[in-house]
Amino acid sequence: MSDASSPIFEESESLGSTSSVGQTTDEGKGRIFPCESCGADLEFNIGVQLLKCPFCGAEKKIELPPDREIEEQDFHAMLERMERLHEKDTAGNLREVSTGENEVRCESCGGTVVFLGTLTSSECPYCGSPIQREHVHSSTRRIPVDGVLPFLIDREKARSNLSAWVKSRWFAPNDFLKRGIDGKFHGVYLPFWTYDSFTFNRYDGERGEHYWVTVGSGKNQQRVRRTRWYSASGEFQRFFDDVLVLAGKGLPRKYMTALEPWPLSRCVPFNQQMLAGHFARTYDISLKEGFGEAKSRIETAIERDVRSRIGGDEQRIHSLKTWYSAITFKHLLLPTWLMAYRYKEKSFQLVVNAATGEVQGQRPYSWVKITFAVLGGLAAALAVAFSASN
Repeated sequence: MSDASSPIFEESESLGSTSSVGQTTDEGKGRIFPCESCGADLEFNIGVQLLKCPFCGAEKKIELPPDREIEEQDFHAMLERMERLHEKDTAGNLREVSTGENEVRCESCGGTVVFLGTLTSSECPYCGSPIQREHVHSSTRRIPVDGVLPFLIDREKARSNLSAWVKSRWFAPNDFLKRGIDGKFHGVYLPFWTYDSFTFNRYDGERGEHYWVTVGSGKNQQRVRRTRWYSASGEFQRFFDDVLVLAGKGLPRKYMTALEPWPLSRCVPFNQQMLAGHFARTYDISLKEGFGEAKSRIETAIERDVRSRIGGDEQRIHSLKTWYSAITFKHLLLPTWLMAYRYKEKSFQLVVNAATGEVQGQRPYSWVKITFAVLGGLAAALAVAFSASN
């Protein structure tokens, strides 16, 4: 945990500004990591986990100090600093400072991406719409990135996993299964918050235990289940580590959640060289908003914990109070392969976890197959009922 008294950044400086050795200007966009052999832009190569020139093949090792670690940041201290900066901005007393990165906003879906070097794509990685290169501008003050999970799954492996995913969609149209998906993958780092928190929990409720009694007589006699209820209360502590929250809006959140778990243990301290050749999306959900979502996930886990502690066959929770303390956070960039594709004039989104290869996304459905499946299920149920009655 960081010391709340030690500044994470200087208020008069950019949030997350890092040094960029060898930067030159190229039509308003920085050529940050030039190849020492031919001068072209180096890109992060997934296979060798190095910077590599796509033209001459020259390689450069990524500079990661061996003693540097990803540090947890004080949640409340950061909120206070951001509030002070906002007040200064409103008063006009603090000038905007560039982070040395570039941003471009998609006019179609509203997504904003950060990139280093020249703009390597003319399509939005989120919706596939054309990106206007003249809308590129310098990135301004943001909460710094603490760590990044490098790309571990290359484009070819992602496409192979996508092909297997398509073939496993039982209720997809036959022509979709046969033709597959024709589209272009975009390597994008997506922003996430992770939260740590110590919780103290106090609950009051009841434990229900089932028992059976025989009621009626003769032909009307039957066994009936009843429940005895006993008071149950208690208190306990629980620490939550790395509760993950997607910090971008306009993304298919349920599919992003389905990509979990991420191998966060393989994250490394943020280094701009990791971003070479890839987009990185800026966060749209603030640090405070993100903790609200984290609390929802924490509360769900605590409720499961309380029910387990109450025990019995059923549980009633009358009251549950949770206190949060020692809250810390990290701002992480996690790698994905994104694809926006069209099928019969409809747009669909796909996302691949570029650390594990997991594929999630939207797909078309064949209502003919679904209808036959429903009718088949009804026929089977009627056949079982008919056999039981004879």
